[in-house]
Amino acid sequence: MPYDPSAFPPFAVTVDLVVLTVRRHALCALAIRRGEPPFQGRWALPGGFVRADEDLAQAAARELAEETGLQAHDPGAPAQDYGAHLEQLATYGDPDRDPRMRVVSVAHLALAPDLPAPKAGGDASNARWAPVDELLQQGGYGRDGEPVAPLAFDHAQILSDGVERARSKIEYSSLATAFCPAEFTVGELRRVYEAVWGVALDPRNFHRKVTGTPGFLVPTGGTTTRQGGRPAQLFRAGGATLLNPPMLRPEV
Repeated sequence: MPYDPSAFPPFAVTVDLVVLTVRRHALCALAIRRGEPPFQGRWALPGGFVRADEDLAQAAARELAEETGLQAHDPGAPAQDYGAHLEQLATYGDPDRDPRMRVVSVAHLALAPDLPAPKAGGDASNARWAPVDELLQQGGYGRDGEPVAPLAFDHAQILSDGVERARSKIEYSSLATAFCPAEFTVGELRRVYEAVWGVALDPRNFHRKVTGTPGFLVPTGGTTTRQGGRPAQLFRAGGATLLNPPMLRPEV
């Protein structure tokens, strides 16, 4: 029998983005309020359909630029070329995840330093940075006083998976520096770990660990008083991608 493409049911491919940043010492994710059905009026992760002329990485980078104005960091570029860290997270293909048609989503995780308030675009009626604990909350009320409804589609599961990926990867990699500006203090880096893990860390022990881990941090020779108090030494991310020994998450 000759091959007949019309004999197979069509389905679409999308990319969804878990965009994480640290704002006001809290781990936050970018959320958009859907302006069109399905799930009109509900909060969701940013994303969209993959175009016919782009691969998955290109689609994710395009959506990231459209939603945040950020360019994805090229791992092969020099270290000072600071863009957003972008990596593939997982694939979600439950047949009933989208009421419109069969849709398979390839989710991506993006990490970036503190970003300005987002602007809604496309089919979104609003956009905001929201603490991940609030977005994953079931029932009750959020910080802005509005009732909390589950995220649209299966985005709660995707967000939960993205947060856990970030929490686990900063244990053994230098990924936590992706939440920091190009030059940062040890205190600023510690607050990233505290926000992502949701724990308080001993400042002296943390300073000893991160400055004693080969290739993790490189002194810039400068100092800053932007956190108040005495001038603090500035660092930049070193060349190490894996930490040895790892920064193990405290048990809570």
